[in-house]
This record gives sequence, C-alpha cells and structure tokens, in this order.
Amino acid sequence: MEVSETNSWTDDLPVCPDTGLGFSTNQVYKEDGCRREGHNFEDRSFHFKIDEGTYLYGVFNGINGAGAADFAAQRMPAEILLGQINDKTSLEEVKEVLREAFLAVDRSYFESLDDLLAERANLLCELPEGVKSYEAYQQYPSIVNQLREVNARLSASSSAAIALIFKGNLYVANVGDCRGLLCKIDTDGVLRVVQLSVDHNLSNEDELLRLSRTGLNVDKLRQVSAGLNNHLTTRCLGNYTVKGGYKDFDLFSDALVEPVIAEAEITGPIPLDESCQCLVLMTPALHGSLEEATNSEQVNKEIATIIVEQFAMQNTLTGVAQGVIDRVARIHHDHYMQDPKHYPCCHREDLTLLLRNFHFKLSTTSGSSTLRSYYNTFNLDGDSSQSTGTSFPIETDIGSPAETLTETSLTASTKDDQKQSKIVIDGEGRVKPYVDFTCFYQAVRKAKDDGIIPLDATY
Repeated sequence: MEVSETNSWTDDLPVCPDTGLGFSTNQVYKEDGCRREGHNFEDRSFHFKIDEGTYLYGVFNGINGAGAADFAAQRMPAEILLGQINDKTSLEEVKEVLREAFLAVDRSYFESLDDLLAERANLLCELPEGVKSYEAYQQYPSIVNQLREVNARLSASSSAAIALIFKGNLYVANVGDCRGLLCKIDTDGVLRVVQLSVDHNLSNEDELLRLSRTGLNVDKLRQVSAGLNNHLTTRCLGNYTVKGGYKDFDLFSDALVEPVIAEAEITGPIPLDESCQCLVLMTPALHGSLEEATNSEQVNKEIATIIVEQFAMQNTLTGVAQGVIDRVARIHHDHYMQDPKHYPCCHREDLTLLLRNFHFKLSTTSGSSTLRSYYNTFNLDGDSSQSTGTSFPIETDIGSPAETLTETSLTASTKDDQKQSKIVIDGEGRVKPYVDFTCFYQAVRKAKDDGIIPLDATY
C-alpha cells in the first residue's frame, strides 16, 4: 500500500482518542479465490482533537491516483483550523468556513499542478501539428506514453466527507459520494440511522436539475448514469481535465459553465446530546460493495447493524471499525466467488471507515471474542439478535428504504412469529432478567419441606 511520504503540519496534530479507523486495499478476485491489489491504496483520512470543544474528521476517496486525496487530506485541516473558525460565533459563519475550505482546497490543488501543465505543454509541442492520435502513437510512442501519464495525473480527483464538532454542534460537509451517518436513539428507544451527506452522482435528481441548468441534456445524463451504475461524481475536489477542459468531453460539451464543481453541501448544526451514539464517515466503496453484493435497499441500516454487532464483540474502537471493514469485504468477495460468470472482471475498490464514538459501550470480554460466542450469548428463539453492550433496546421494523437526510430504524424480529423483540443489555453485557422464577423457587422449597427432594439439592 502506497502512502504519502510528504511531511505535513497535520502530523503534529493530536489524534482524537474516541475514534476508530478501519481500511482495506482494493482487490481483484481470481477464479481460485486468491486476491491481488489492482492499484495502490488511494483513500486518505484524518481524525483530530484540537481542544475539548473542537474536533475535525475527514475521509477522502482518491480516483485515478491518490494525488488529489493526499493533497486535500493535508490542506483541508489548515483551511478550517488555522484561525478561520476560532472567532466564529454564528452557526452560519461556521458553515461558511466549511464551504470556503472546499473551494480553497480545490483552487490550491490546481495551483500545485502548474509544473505538470507545463510538462504537458512541452510534450504537445514535440508532436507535429495536426497529427492524428493513431499516427502519433506509431511515430512517437515515447511522447504519447508520457502524455498519457501526465493526463492521468491531471485527472486525479477525490470525493470527500468532513465532520466538524464545534461548541457542542456537529457539521458534516461533502462533495462526491463519501458518506456520513449518525446513529442516535429516538424518544422511543429505537436506534436510528441518519444520513448527513448527499451523494453527488447522476442518480441524484437535484444534481440532474443543477446540471440541466448548465445546458446539459438530462435524458442523456440518465442514460449514462444507467451505464456507469452512478459511479460518475458530479462534485469533487480536483479533476483538472474535466473542470478545465469539460468542452472536450462529449457528456459535458454542451454546458455553458463548468458542470463538475467543488462546492460542498453542508448539514448542521446538529446538537450533540445523549441520544447521539456514534458518527460514521466512509468512502463510497464500503456502502457500494455491500449494496452490490446484497442488493440491499437499506445499505445504511445494514452497515449500522454490523457496527452494533462489532461493538458487542470488540474491546477497541479500531477493532470495531476494522471488524466492519472485514465483514463487508468478506461479504463482497463471497458473493462473487459464488457466481462464476463474474470471474473475468470482479473486483472492489479501497474501503475506509472512520468511527467517532459518543455513547456506545465496547465489549468487556477479555481477549478476542468470536461471533459464535456472541450469538450463543444473545440467542433468542433461534434468532441472532443484536446486542450493543449498552442499556437501550434495539427495536425492529422492516421499513422503506432510507433516503438521503432521512432516518431509518434498525430492526430485528424472531423467525417464528415476526413479532417485535426488545433486548436490554446492562453495562456488563448481560441480558436483563425477563422471566419471574418466584413460583419455581417456592415449589422447590415446598418439595424440600415435604421430603420429596433432598434438602441439599441445588437448582
């Protein structure tokens, strides 16, 4: 896995101790079950605690290389934390700092490409004017290969999701399809999952409307969306070849202004209170891989369910985050191994999950716990019911698919009667008593008094 060797001022920032980070490099699946990396690891992340009231978290999904993601992960904290936010008093001022930070990072990244642009210009000058692409490759293969490499680096981009905790409020800002989720308990004691980010792709009707206002054909965009499985992001950091040269792309050539932008959508402020259990930031391959493998219409809920399971099994936050990553990676791999027709092209991208815990309790079990022992401990009528290691019930209800910025409750039901079940776990991870054995003990005492059973018998 390739990581940046560039020293950054962020290297000295204190890491948030209430955070867990899990990741897995991209994988290409082979017919014999073996796997290999298709490219270097391109995701980036950070999780900082600035003071008791200020925390900053971020995940970045690099595309066509890690250049843009690496730059953004180092520059974004500077744009937010170096004096910009300290004196902000109004909620709108804080949101404006986040909004400007994304735009500033995008501008600064393009400024860092000046040498690369100059190299491309020099290479183009070495090719005869008017030469066709095929002829150029036949006559000047070295120059053409260098041009391809330069253009690939210029096309590097990144989706990003940033979470800021400031003065007791949570803000989430994102471009692209990195996702932010908040797990919280509602007034009925139900654990709910709230998506705080917006997926900027061609399946987003609001984005299609924005693009149509630039002069693009929405029907054409929808056709492209179906062919690309919505993997084309309409907002990102970087990607000079599209933002600076969108007229050269058939899909965007009719636009009157730049169609792909770096303006973030911001959710918040959200007051952080006792109902908030954990915050999750993830790169798109995590929810995308699970959705692809399971065909789930409630992938946010599925991920939250796995997180809840991992809290009951792990005794570190890093263990929880990595446990979720490993579970999704295994589900995706097994799905493709079971279907031979996918062998020639099956793969998945880099996975990253950043978990900021608020009130979930970790497992108190010493040593490593297994999923088998976990299920044996909390088995109910043959069904594997979720245990959170906390003192609230998880209530189930098979509801409608979660929409962006809406809530979805985690659900669980028995196999026999599909009735709702509530499980209450105390601070030691034990199930609270739910059967009164008073009559049993009275009967045992009477049997002993009547001489039916020995006085020293134990039950």
